[in-house]
Amino acid sequence: MSTVAPTRVLEVDVDPRTRVVNAAVKLALVASFVIAIGFAPDTVEGKAMGFRAPLFLAPAVLVPVLARRRDWRPYPHTADALVSAPFLLDTLGNLFGFYDRYAVTDDVLHAINWILLVAAFHAFRFRNVHHRGDAVLLGYGFGALAIIWWEVLEWAVSEDGVGGAGGLALTYEDTVADLFLSSTGGLVGSILALAWLGPAKSADLPR
Repeated sequence: MSTVAPTRVLEVDVDPRTRVVNAAVKLALVASFVIAIGFAPDTVEGKAMGFRAPLFLAPAVLVPVLARRRDWRPYPHTADALVSAPFLLDTLGNLFGFYDRYAVTDDVLHAINWILLVAAFHAFRFRNVHHRGDAVLLGYGFGALAIIWWEVLEWAVSEDGVGGAGGLALTYEDTVADLFLSSTGGLVGSILALAWLGPAKSADLPR
């Protein structure tokens, strides 16, 4: 028999600071696309910002809709902020020209964004799951699947030139590096999320 303890993500969700961070991430994401599409600076030329906008903004809209329809309490501010943060960082990277100016930007953000994405996965999961078993591997697997389909989408957009995506300049080496860095970031994110948001270790010990 094992004890059942509330997961720490619920405590983080009700922290007023988490609500502020969530609101700031979403406002910054919307503002970034307003600038990128409305003013179209040279840094986003060929980056398909018009195509990215609905995809990148979708999580910021879908999470509140689902939370309202399913009456999630407390509101999942942690997961909401974490799932939007990678899209914000990617957008800012393009907006400020970091991808063109610093070659390492893509590698760094692939790792960081998958840490955040997998942490978001666990932030949702630990609202209902109160044990630690297989959590790290589940998050790792989720991150690996996410980067595979992300790379497929990037390739399709680059090949078809959807939304003016002629500036992606994808190569085989880039793709392999992205797969490695993102899946590794996902593993790190899974470990960190388990420690930060998951149940205490004592919750899985038999009594």
